Amino acid sequence: MVKRAIIEGKPALIVIDIQASTFHDQSTDRAIPNMPGYRDRMAKAREANDAARTAGIPVIFIQEIHRADRVDFGRELDGLEDAHCLDSNPMTDLAVKEMGIRPDDYIIQKRRYSAFFGTDLEILLKGLKAETLFLVGGLTDVCVHYTFVDAHQHDYFTRVIEDCVGGSSIEAHEASLKAMEYLQTGAVRSLPETLAAMTEYQS
Repeated sequence: MVKRAIIEGKPALIVIDIQASTFHDQSTDRAIPNMPGYRDRMAKAREANDAARTAGIPVIFIQEIHRADRVDFGRELDGLEDAHCLDSNPMTDLAVKEMGIRPDDYIIQKRRYSAFFGTDLEILLKGLKAETLFLVGGLTDVCVHYTFVDAHQHDYFTRVIEDCVGGSSIEAHEASLKAMEYLQTGAVRSLPETLAAMTEYQS
């Protein structure tokens, strides 16, 4: 087995579904369940965003969004999730202030779990000549996991910053991290070692 560096070639940071509802929806009965500490984990992703920009690493924000008439949900509501991320709801907006989103950041909207499915993410990544993808956001066991699998199958070196992702439950979060690590040894990384790698990449 080849031991890989945290960053192989050119990297990009993908921020998955950190939207206004994460910080401003105080509902106790949420359309999508969140593990304890979920909001704090999403807030910590800001550190990765800022470090990436300092290092000259492109930041790509993924926004889950569905039409208000729900025509594009497909089978997504067949499980435990209720209708969410409707385009008529201001809580669906990206968390611009909390994540420090800038005009020159990349934003991609998606209708399904994977950020690759039915989007132009692959075209963007090819244009950026990215080889290593860092993933932060949620849910670990849904959109992060599905995006990771597609990235893996597209032959990207893919790293999940474990401090900056959160799942629907602690058990689901931990199981998904284990599954992703199974696909790529060294995929699950801590925020401190990731920040150190970004600093080294810059220099």
